[in-house]
Amino acid sequence: MIDILVSILLLGGASFMLVAALGIVRLPDLLTRMHASTKGATLGVMLIMAGVSFHFAEEVVVARALAIVFFVMLTAPVAAHVLGRAGYFVGVKFWEETVKDELRPNYNPLSHRLHSRLSPQGAEDVDHERREQRNEQSSPESGSSS
Repeated sequence: MIDILVSILLLGGASFMLVAALGIVRLPDLLTRMHASTKGATLGVMLIMAGVSFHFAEEVVVARALAIVFFVMLTAPVAAHVLGRAGYFVGVKFWEETVKDELRPNYNPLSHRLHSRLSPQGAEDVDHERREQRNEQSSPESGSSS
């Protein structure tokens, strides 16, 4: 009976990892690819480690499997966030059907700074930098027209 459970868990984990790999190949942009790989691979690792734990049924193996799952669940979202943010700052193009860009109002591409709207200082910095950008953009145009 335990062999059936182990088989289901291992096949389920492998299936989620396969779907994650297909998502990396098939999805249109960086952010959706990272979403697929992070979610699918994390769930796949969880199921595979559960299958391994049930198969061996030893305290050491279960402890190591839990440590692996904890490590993957802790590091995969952080790594995906850092890679996505770096891709955004470098200017990786979004999919053309992307509807919302929540970072654009708070991101200054000249200084590569991301400001928070929660702090009054952050909002003032964003407004000041936008005024500077407008002045820089309007000064070459006014110089070329005269």
